[in-house]
Amino acid sequence: MYKIICHWSRLDWNFPEVVMKQEYETNQIWKKAMPASVKVDLQGQFYVSVPRWSHGIPATMNRIVVKEGKPLLEAFPSWDWNTAGQVDVLQSVLGYEIDEYNRMWLLDQGKMAYEPSAEGSQKLVIWDLNTNKLIDSIVIPSEIAPYRTSFLNDLVVDNKNGFVYITDSGCGHQDHPLRGGIIIYNMSTKTLRRVLDQHFSTQDFPNFHFQIDYKPVFKDKPLRIGADGIALSADRSTLYYCQATGRNLYAIHTGLLRNEQMPLEQINGAVQVLGSKGTTTDGMHADNRGNLFYTMLEGKGIGFFDARDRSFHKFVSDDRMLWVDGVAFDQKGSIIFNSNRLHEMFGDDDIDWSNPYNLIIWKAYVGKDAKSYLYG
Repeated sequence: MYKIICHWSRLDWNFPEVVMKQEYETNQIWKKAMPASVKVDLQGQFYVSVPRWSHGIPATMNRIVVKEGKPLLEAFPSWDWNTAGQVDVLQSVLGYEIDEYNRMWLLDQGKMAYEPSAEGSQKLVIWDLNTNKLIDSIVIPSEIAPYRTSFLNDLVVDNKNGFVYITDSGCGHQDHPLRGGIIIYNMSTKTLRRVLDQHFSTQDFPNFHFQIDYKPVFKDKPLRIGADGIALSADRSTLYYCQATGRNLYAIHTGLLRNEQMPLEQINGAVQVLGSKGTTTDGMHADNRGNLFYTMLEGKGIGFFDARDRSFHKFVSDDRMLWVDGVAFDQKGSIIFNSNRLHEMFGDDDIDWSNPYNLIIWKAYVGKDAKSYLYG
């Protein structure tokens, strides 16, 4: 039903220069190099984002290459395009999407090591995987995603109607009030709009605490993350989302979001609470048949929501699935997802770096006709 595609004790790169590898090893940068989201393109090439939540991460966007039988990361689209401190190229990517036209939509958080985003660093970069060329780069300004508090998390793409929906977790600085929200990008007008700003559904659930393996997560300073996971129904009519520190699933009709004249108050009042997933969730992805797959942090695996009867189900679970992050579809009826031990890597827990299964990319079969929402 499910299997491991590849795994690491710690991430390693196919470095172009020996000095880069030496710096990576000497400074133990690998201790904060975390694979955040995994996706596969139409040619079957796997990609992995590694956000720069700590200084020194070699490349934030990568593809997986195999050298001497070992899976390594290689900067994508190039090493130059991953130059830290150069705002017009990729600074820190967490969420991204590969659409039905084989275009990659990269959401650049801009900020590194939780420092304020530099002007021009927050952006939506569109890359054509067929021609390996830049299509467009849209800057997301501070009035849409505040440079201090923004934490651009994930996105979904609606090419049929010409919109992109983005979650801003609003947790860009632990000492500032959280400011979650949803950002809408209109492809035809190239304009951005922020909605559901600090709405209860995009904020962290008050006083929320959770455990993984009966251990409190970030016990000394509990996690506070607003809007995080996001998914779009195959008919493009419903946007689903959730906060990371909370268990509820929320939904809103996209017709309201596509109408730029719609009052913010009316959008606020249209949010539906679909119920509890029974687990905290990071990544989500809808299929072409009315199911919404979501990561189960507490449940150590993947669950799914059946939109037809509004029911929640467990799909797959494994004790090695520690902090399941991104989830996506391949072109062969399976979901792919990764577990990265985020709560331990950025918490107070000690990691056994000799464990070959610290970081894992998984595959689980759904059905021969199961595909991403993009093909609905």
